[in-house]
Amino acid sequence: MVCGDDGLARRLAAELQDVYRAHVVLVVPDALSGTPAGGRGGDPSRGARAAGRFGVGAPRLPTPSPDDTVGRLRLPLEEILSAEPTDEALLRAGVDRAASLALLHEDDEVNLRAALAARRLSPGLRLVVRMYNRKLGQHMEELLDQAALLAMPDVDRAFLDASTTVLSDADTAAPALAATAAGGTSKVVQADGLLLRAVERAPSRPGEVPDPGLCTLALLSSSTADPAGSEGSDASGPEGPLLLPDDATVRDAADRGTVVLETVRYAGPALPLRRLARRGAPLGALLSRRLRRALAGIVASVLALSVTASVATDADPVHASYLTLLDLFAIGDPAVGESTARQVLQLLAGLVGLALLPLLVAGALEALGTFRAAGALRRPPRGLSGHIVLLGLGKIGARVLARLRELDIPVVCVEEDPEARGVPLARSLAVPVVLGDVTEEGVLEAAKVHRAHTLLALTSSDTTNLEATLYARTVKPDLRVALRLYDDAFATAVHRTLRAAHPGAVTRSRSVTHLAAPAFAAAMMGRHILGAIPVERRVLLFAVVRVSGTPELEGRTVAEAFRPGARRILALDTAVPAARHPDLGAVQHGGDEPQLLWDLHPGYVLRSQDRVVVAATRRGLAELLGTPARPHSGTH
Repeated sequence: MVCGDDGLARRLAAELQDVYRAHVVLVVPDALSGTPAGGRGGDPSRGARAAGRFGVGAPRLPTPSPDDTVGRLRLPLEEILSAEPTDEALLRAGVDRAASLALLHEDDEVNLRAALAARRLSPGLRLVVRMYNRKLGQHMEELLDQAALLAMPDVDRAFLDASTTVLSDADTAAPALAATAAGGTSKVVQADGLLLRAVERAPSRPGEVPDPGLCTLALLSSSTADPAGSEGSDASGPEGPLLLPDDATVRDAADRGTVVLETVRYAGPALPLRRLARRGAPLGALLSRRLRRALAGIVASVLALSVTASVATDADPVHASYLTLLDLFAIGDPAVGESTARQVLQLLAGLVGLALLPLLVAGALEALGTFRAAGALRRPPRGLSGHIVLLGLGKIGARVLARLRELDIPVVCVEEDPEARGVPLARSLAVPVVLGDVTEEGVLEAAKVHRAHTLLALTSSDTTNLEATLYARTVKPDLRVALRLYDDAFATAVHRTLRAAHPGAVTRSRSVTHLAAPAFAAAMMGRHILGAIPVERRVLLFAVVRVSGTPELEGRTVAEAFRPGARRILALDTAVPAARHPDLGAVQHGGDEPQLLWDLHPGYVLRSQDRVVVAATRRGLAELLGTPARPHSGTH
């Protein structure tokens, strides 16, 4: 079941149908009713017809075929109209028989009321709640899970299928946006704090040894000639893609493109690490170049006067330097009655002292201004290049900035509002920020967009993002661009147009609903699902599987558990069972050591206490998980 009042609800319903072959009931207000993606047209009686199918004694819904094709045979999308997810609306939609429920209203209070009601009506229901208040969401997650345990005391917490997951569209879209900026793709899965991406590669040239990455996920269809361009072709070739091939098949198919799994990394230059104290001020920014040159001229003049005084008056060099400094600061005795050379040198030293005084004042004021600016916002360092220009430090921009800095990627932010949500975060991370309107001339230049690696346009205005993108392309035609657009159709149109106008540059147009929907869908399928990555018209699922009770894995080596075209073990959870994270997809290290071992030896024997991360097709994952009894009597 999916309940929402904006585009994310309909996008999530389509994701559940396309990728996971799930039967979906959509509860939406009248304003969102209409022709659903892949469903039937809307009419006033549709809610009544859908409600009738979930009444007492309704026939059991057919189980979808474990087919791995995307977007072909969909189950009907049931739709119920209701302004809010009240108890009556939830019961009409069959909440007491549903496997999971997503509450996606923009109002946190509406989602909380519905979550409490749903947990009361169906204690074993899996809940996914969209909330903007992250702290309140954490408390509600614990409360709702505790309520489920009290309602089902005989169910072990470790094996409790019902769970509560609180997400925000900003948090779920940030990893994909960060991966788009760093690697040019949003095909990512988050596991144990790492971002894993699926990269499409062209066939290797003769004599070329390609980077194998973590593993080869698929061989693209023989007709696919656009690797990494459109992130997967719209139509499979005659042979179709080959999922999870073995090493021998990969070597024999050197003429076909591949999809390789690798971690998201950034190979560009890092930001300068030299800072002054803890304020983050670079040493070179204390004094301007012109002021440093003037001070160097003063020092050279003093040295020249000291040497001349030592030679002309036969004085000791140290004593001559001392007299020159006294004359420089106008605190020495007048050279009355002394030699002409001594008098001339005293006058010259006095003139140099007059020039030194304003330079000292200017230097003090400039250093003070630099320290004050370092405590507020940094400026882009001189000579910076290969960085990412991030436009907008709102809700989405702040999350993406934090993710980029976790990956040690240099960033320069541009924000019009000095009180924006992400400005304090940028200050704490010592990230340079340019305050100004990105549509005004000179603002992007101040962010050094002409030397940037990527432009991320994440402001809340579609027109601002598009205008900034078009202007940046005039400055640097080959600039990699990823812009946030609200509407999916508009984002697709912009992507195609920019690719046609600049075929040599990488362009990505993203809507937050498009990026957030996969994370919400994975949470609805259970905490063992980490995500899904489409490969042309097929899909690969990434899941966490316990070895215990799985005959296909227990007692077998990693090589023996590998089944080409069905499943492949990617990583081993090295943490002791008592210290394991229940949800690897949501783990952020925060100082903790990673617990997944990715370079797993093929001869390792899987033990009953092990937990592994696998990549599998729908059919392969169904064989591993089987059909375990659920703690409630759900049928769909």
